[in-house]
Amino acid sequence: MKILHSIALISITTSLLLATSQTQEEAQMQEVLKLGKQGSSLLGKTLGKNMKAHMKKGGPMDALNFCSTEAFDLTEGTSKKLPSGVKVKRISTNNRSVVNAPLENEGVILESLEKLQKSGVILPEYVVEKVNDKTFKYYKPIMIDNAVCLKCHGDLQEGAMKKAIQERYPDDKALGYKMNDLRGAVVVTIETK
Repeated sequence: MKILHSIALISITTSLLLATSQTQEEAQMQEVLKLGKQGSSLLGKTLGKNMKAHMKKGGPMDALNFCSTEAFDLTEGTSKKLPSGVKVKRISTNNRSVVNAPLENEGVILESLEKLQKSGVILPEYVVEKVNDKTFKYYKPIMIDNAVCLKCHGDLQEGAMKKAIQERYPDDKALGYKMNDLRGAVVVTIETK
């Protein structure tokens, strides 16, 4: 009888430990998702609002000037508005600026998303990468979902816009997109406690 009692006690203890562990992991993941959505949404709204204002003010050329002079600083500023341990950036395998080049594993994830899209798969709203026990990366795909994006990222013929892009970004790889193409991703790096 003592053996059965001990086995039952061990089973209950193990179940409680597993339930606690799962609950902690679930809570951690919920926090990662919340912070990832918060960071990607804030960056999207910040850059989108400014891009729209510059397009309205001076058209695509003014928007290009904004991107080349202010987008990086606005992205850095967005990170400062987020909770401690959370940083946001934009990446693309076809980056226009070297500051938007993906790190090694970020490139692997972007390439996987590109392969999925080319295979006709509808991309997920986000992807979460567990870097280690305390660090996560939340990837929000950036899609070409507005025809105005193609004024700077589409198939540009020779002209003032193409020349201006080449002058600002001699190593530009961000041309030739079509509607609904994957442009890159917003990456929110989250250091949990």
